[in-house]
Amino acid sequence: MIKPKLQMALDQNTLAEAVAIAHLAGPIVDIVEVGTILELQEGQQSIRVFRKMFPDKIIASDTKCADAGSTVAQNSKDAGADLMTVIDSATIATMKSAKSVLDGIQVELYTAWSWELAEQWKEIGIKQVIYHQSRDALLAGEVWGDKDLNIVKKFIELGFEISVTGGLDLNTIKLFEGVSVTTFIAGRAITGQDNPAKAAQDFQDEIRKYWP
Repeated sequence: MIKPKLQMALDQNTLAEAVAIAHLAGPIVDIVEVGTILELQEGQQSIRVFRKMFPDKIIASDTKCADAGSTVAQNSKDAGADLMTVIDSATIATMKSAKSVLDGIQVELYTAWSWELAEQWKEIGIKQVIYHQSRDALLAGEVWGDKDLNIVKKFIELGFEISVTGGLDLNTIKLFEGVSVTTFIAGRAITGQDNPAKAAQDFQDEIRKYWP
């Protein structure tokens, strides 16, 4: 079983703060994500900066695109992104439009998806989904459990590459042992720590325990 990648979500309010963290932890992770908050605050200059910093890394643009798919995808692609998110409530037309420009389109799952829609995503060539526990849901007391695992496993059975995110910590990783997760996405568990480089390395070490 292939070792899942580790993605760092940079959701700082300023590019300067994000760059300082990325300088420390970026070399350790596999994917550097320009988070939604950072991209709203600083624009796609953030993508350009991280592409310059990490020319050999995968760069993700977390636009959560809901409309103007081809335009947003073209802008992300031109700035240097390899991956871009669309929100699950976006129309099939928007997703198809984005996919026509940038192959690495990921559907981020919130509450507007269904298995019927997932089949439609497959039909237009989308291969990647992000299973997401939102910050608000976690603050409301939701935790990772069998319900999440069963959904993740079903997406894998349908042929999707799946990333998981939302309040991940080191203890969450072992819950997915034996499951072909493509990517674990960590935000504050890396970026909010006093030593982001150590936090990133701890995640990589924990992942390797279960996917040697």
